[in-house]
Amino acid sequence: MPETIPFTTVSPEGYLDLLSQMEARRLLEASIGDVQSLFRSCSLAVLNCGETLDDSKIVHELYSDFNIHVRRENGGIELELHNAPANAFVDGKLIQGIKEHLFSVLRDIVYVEEEIISNPNISVDTPTGITNAVFYILRNARIFKRDNKNGLVVCWGGHSIPRHEYDYTKEVGHQIGLRGMDICTGCGPGAMKGPMKGATIGHAKQRIYDGQYLGITEPGIVAAESPNPIVNGLVIMPDIEKRLEAFVRSGHAIIVFPGGVGTAEEILYLIGALLNPANDHLPYPFVLTGPAESADYFKQIDEFVGVTLGKQAQQKYTVIIDDPVAVARHIERGVEKVCTYRKDNGETFFYNWSLSIDSNLQKPFYPTHENMKELQLEKNRPAHELAADLRKAFSGIVSGNVKKEGILAIEENGLFELHGDKEIMQPLDELLRAFVLQQRMKIPSDKEYTPCYHLVKK
Repeated sequence: MPETIPFTTVSPEGYLDLLSQMEARRLLEASIGDVQSLFRSCSLAVLNCGETLDDSKIVHELYSDFNIHVRRENGGIELELHNAPANAFVDGKLIQGIKEHLFSVLRDIVYVEEEIISNPNISVDTPTGITNAVFYILRNARIFKRDNKNGLVVCWGGHSIPRHEYDYTKEVGHQIGLRGMDICTGCGPGAMKGPMKGATIGHAKQRIYDGQYLGITEPGIVAAESPNPIVNGLVIMPDIEKRLEAFVRSGHAIIVFPGGVGTAEEILYLIGALLNPANDHLPYPFVLTGPAESADYFKQIDEFVGVTLGKQAQQKYTVIIDDPVAVARHIERGVEKVCTYRKDNGETFFYNWSLSIDSNLQKPFYPTHENMKELQLEKNRPAHELAADLRKAFSGIVSGNVKKEGILAIEENGLFELHGDKEIMQPLDELLRAFVLQQRMKIPSDKEYTPCYHLVKK
C-alpha cells in the first residue's frame, strides 16, 4: 500500500480565504451533499500528482481510505484530509501548487452545482445556455487575461508518449514562450506537461513573470490524469463536452501533438466545429505537429480524416513536421489574424463568442453500451455530423480505457460495440490498431492492453 499522511488540515489562500458567514455555510453545505463523492474523487486526483497510473479505478482502490471534508474555521473554511497520498507533501507540509489545485476543485465543483446546475436562469439544454455556462465557470475561476494580446495557445496530445515526442513538445512550448504566448493544456502528463515546461523557460528568458499555464479538465479525466505541477491555473469543467468547448473558446490557436484516442477525440471535435458552414469566415490557427519520427503517425491521422470526412476537413488544419520554430511562427501569425478579426468586429479577445458549435458537439454524451452501439458511423452523412459521432466513439473508448465508470461498465457488460459502414469502420480499425501497437492507448506497463471495444462492419 502507498504511504499516506493520516491527518492534516489545510487553509485557503486568496480567493476563498475571506468569506462571509453565508458563503462559508454554502460551501460547507454544498460539499457534504450529493457532490461529496465527486469532490473526494477529484481531490484525490489532485493529491496524487506525479504518479504514473492512468487507471482511475486502481487509484481509488489504492487510496480507498482517503477522505476529505470541508469544515468551518475562524469564520471561514478549511479542508480536513484523512490518509492523503504522502507524495503531495514535503516534510509533512502540503506542496503549495497542490494546495492551490485542491481549492480549485472545491471552487469549481461547488460553483457548478450551485450557480450552473441549480440556476433556473441558465439552461444547459440549449446551445446558448451551454456557451454561457462555460464562460461563467471560466470567469469564476479568474483565468481570463483581458490585457493579454499575445494569445493563449491550446496544446493537445497524449499522456502516454515516448521521450523523443515529449522533448519535441517542450521545444515547441519553448518557442511559444519566447514569443510571449501563454499555454493551455489538459493539465496532465506527457504532451500536456511538455509545452508548459518549455514555455516556462521561454518566458524566463523574456523576463515574463506572469506566464499562464492553464489546465482544463473534467472529473472523469482528472481522476486518471492528475494535474502536472507546472499548472498555475486549474479549471474542472462538469463534463468532457464543456471542457472541449472551454478549450476552443478560450484559446486563440490549437496545436496537436501525437497522442491516442483522447487526442483523436479532440481533433474530431474541432474539425466538427470548423466544418460548420457558419464558421467558414473565422480565422482559427490549427496545427498538427511532431518530431520526424512521428511523421507516419500524422500521415495516418490525415488519411483517416480524408477517407472518413473528406478533403474539406483536411483543409482545416496544417501539418508541420519536426520544426518547432515554424510551428511557433505559424501560430503567432495566426493569433495576430485572430486579434485583428476580433478587434475589427468589436468582439471579445479572451473568449470566442462567434464560433458556432452544433448542439451535437455540446450536449453530454454518456458512453453506455446502448449509446455506443447507436452511433451513426455512416459515410452518407454530412461531414460535420459524422465528425461529431466519431468524436463520441473515441470518447467512449477513452472512458473504457481510463475512467472508473467506463471500466466498470466493460467489466459488467462486456466490450462496447461500434457499428458502421465498412468505409468508416475499416480505417477506424486500422487507426485503433496502430494506437495499440504504438502503445498510445494507455501508459505503457507490463500488462498487455486489452481493447474495450468491438467494431462491427455493416
